[in-house]
Amino acid sequence: MRIVVCIKQVPSTEAKVQMDPVKGTLIREGVESVVNPFDEYAIEEGVRLKERYGGEVIAVSMGPPQAKDALRQALAMGADKAALLSDRAFAGSDTLATAYTLSLAIKKLGEIDLVICGKQATDGDTAQVGPGLAQRLGFRQLTYVCKVREINLEGKKIVVERLLDEGVQVVETTLPALMTVVKDINQPRLPNVISIRRAARTEIPIWGPQDLNGDQAKFGFDGSPTQVVRIFTPPPRAGGQILEGEVPEVVSKLLDALSSQQVISI
Repeated sequence: MRIVVCIKQVPSTEAKVQMDPVKGTLIREGVESVVNPFDEYAIEEGVRLKERYGGEVIAVSMGPPQAKDALRQALAMGADKAALLSDRAFAGSDTLATAYTLSLAIKKLGEIDLVICGKQATDGDTAQVGPGLAQRLGFRQLTYVCKVREINLEGKKIVVERLLDEGVQVVETTLPALMTVVKDINQPRLPNVISIRRAARTEIPIWGPQDLNGDQAKFGFDGSPTQVVRIFTPPPRAGGQILEGEVPEVVSKLLDALSSQQVISI
């Protein structure tokens, strides 16, 4: 079984992120970055499925050259190969352009049985790339997967559990498929020293537009229909009010305050 795991490098929560005032996109170069947390679960699940059914795991990422660090983490966790899509032409991609570019890279890899993505990225929180990628590839899509019950390679079937607000849904579909995973699916492993050293020695190819058989007009900022109209810092919230006194007195004050703000009617 051939599995592709799509990962993204996102700014660390402690990093000072700046925005391009013209394009309205994140400036990623030189920013302290980490593997998108949801993607760590995707890597782990890909490796577990390989261990269970055999085959190989290929990690793919699109980003600046420093995104190689994210791919090396995937290799250290057990991925067999990796590829980085990195070129100025890809900069400023929205979710539509990102899905398009990733789909070309996956098609370049040949026959794939399963694509795994994290539920969403912490820097954009759109959860759009996975479904968009499935559409581009023509794969069945399984979102919010919390467990892979079974994969029948001969019958080209996969059975998963999806975590929904109202409970768990069991779904069966055909391969090839794409699934986005939630953190409930597993616990990502910590790579050992030997795996980290192996990952450090592994050569990671870098692909640009010339390596992908696609429409150049659909790459990057120019190929992104989503445009940021304005960037601003929300105004600070007004301070709240602390009510003091005995419970009956505080309750009375609270009801008066809510009534004065027309939150409730007394």
